[in-house]
Amino acid sequence: MKIQTGHYKIGERLPPESELAKYYGVSRVTIRAAIKLLVDEGKLLVKHGLGTFVVNQLPVIPSSLEKLESLGDMIRLAGLIEGERQEETRISPCSPEWAAILDIEEGTDVVILEQLRTANSEPVALSWNVLPQSYVGDRLLGKEVPDSLFAFLERECQIALVRADTEISVPPSNDRFCQKLLLNPNPNSTVLLMKQLYYDETNRPVLYSFDYLRNDIFHFWVRRKRE
Repeated sequence: MKIQTGHYKIGERLPPESELAKYYGVSRVTIRAAIKLLVDEGKLLVKHGLGTFVVNQLPVIPSSLEKLESLGDMIRLAGLIEGERQEETRISPCSPEWAAILDIEEGTDVVILEQLRTANSEPVALSWNVLPQSYVGDRLLGKEVPDSLFAFLERECQIALVRADTEISVPPSNDRFCQKLLLNPNPNSTVLLMKQLYYDETNRPVLYSFDYLRNDIFHFWVRRKRE
């Protein structure tokens, strides 16, 4: 891209759409769509009646909540050595709350998977996951998930998690999952809770998780935009 290579400088006006379309051998509709995408990414600014201008690039946000990542990925991106301990795997009848969230019948069997994540051998995150058994069969029972649940579901169940709805809250200190993470040397650490509903490529709700994260390890950012 000529913006990335510096061919077009910050503040410089781009050529007209017709000229860009001719140069790249595409239609003006394609050029218009590309310009809109770059405007949404904060790389271009359209001034009506004046033209389209290159603007200063925004810095990359670390740990952006807009990007869907596994806990293991987040630990590794923080420069820490990831570890994992599987606490529990069992089958349970689906509660009314889970049934409504996962769009399945109440009482349907679900697999409950609890995983404790460590960083440099210290507990930093705990996940409590609920999945319909009809989606995963017995693949999670009686065995350790050797890598991220994301990768396991894609490899073993042909389920790709591509988006999630996330609610962030602060759990009460007497929450039993929260307590498992507060047994650490840092007296100032507290815990964030991310309730997440994950969807596959067809927008089917597949996984409901409670992710408890020590906030002295994990920091999240959101870039907001005024419409």
